[in-house]
Amino acid sequence: MKVVLFCGGLGTRIREYSENIPKPMIPVGNQPILWHVMNYYSQFGHNDFVLCLGYKANFIKDFFLNYKPHLYADCVVSQNSSRVELLSDPQEDWRITMIDTGMWRNIGQRLWAVREHLKNEPMFLANYSDGLSNVNLDDMIEQFTKSNKIGCFLAIRPPLTYHIADIDEHGRVREFKSSDRSEIWINGGYFLFKKEIFDYIRDGEELVIEPFQRLIEEDQLMAYKHTGFWRSMDTLRDRQILEDLIEQGKMPWRVNDGEAEETSPLAGVAAE
Repeated sequence: MKVVLFCGGLGTRIREYSENIPKPMIPVGNQPILWHVMNYYSQFGHNDFVLCLGYKANFIKDFFLNYKPHLYADCVVSQNSSRVELLSDPQEDWRITMIDTGMWRNIGQRLWAVREHLKNEPMFLANYSDGLSNVNLDDMIEQFTKSNKIGCFLAIRPPLTYHIADIDEHGRVREFKSSDRSEIWINGGYFLFKKEIFDYIRDGEELVIEPFQRLIEEDQLMAYKHTGFWRSMDTLRDRQILEDLIEQGKMPWRVNDGEAEETSPLAGVAAE
């Protein structure tokens, strides 16, 4: 199954890095976060990727055109560095289609721009390419297939607790309390779509706004609830949290290491 990865945004909330390199190329450990996302899908057997490029597209193209697996694996170098022997099989066996979808397009426009590369796909995966999770993708696909709906998104709990202020029209605070995460589900950026999704997208529309509303009105959108590990890399603090996990030898998104979520958290109802 093909995997569409949206790699063209400016990454303004992590500008300290993204002014020099595109957000998907910001390193987490030794590899760009994009590599980690692609590796996650590979663990479930999905190795055919369509990258929607935009901002600093040349950096991403250069990474894959000059990819050297020995930079990320144990190896033996001999013959004055002219011979490199990997001590383990390369993890990557990827087919990568790289399409420049423009600098200023939103996610819906980027998806629309690569539709020709998906025309033979009855179903495909998609991802924002800046978040990591241990969701059981096989189960998510199975439940989506059984639902017979057109779209599915990963629903997760917000990783942070916010303080909510109830303020009247005069600026007086009626109440100030911590948010209850148990009542909140948000879009986790992992998607499943049937090819019919393109019938719901109009020119210029953001994917999760107007097209999703049309799906909801026709009961064609489902949410797959996930209570396990999930973390997006929106800020430097988010990146540091991921870096700390790697330093501790904990990478829950490496699901082949036994970290995949085991339970089936299907929402069973249309998104609201």
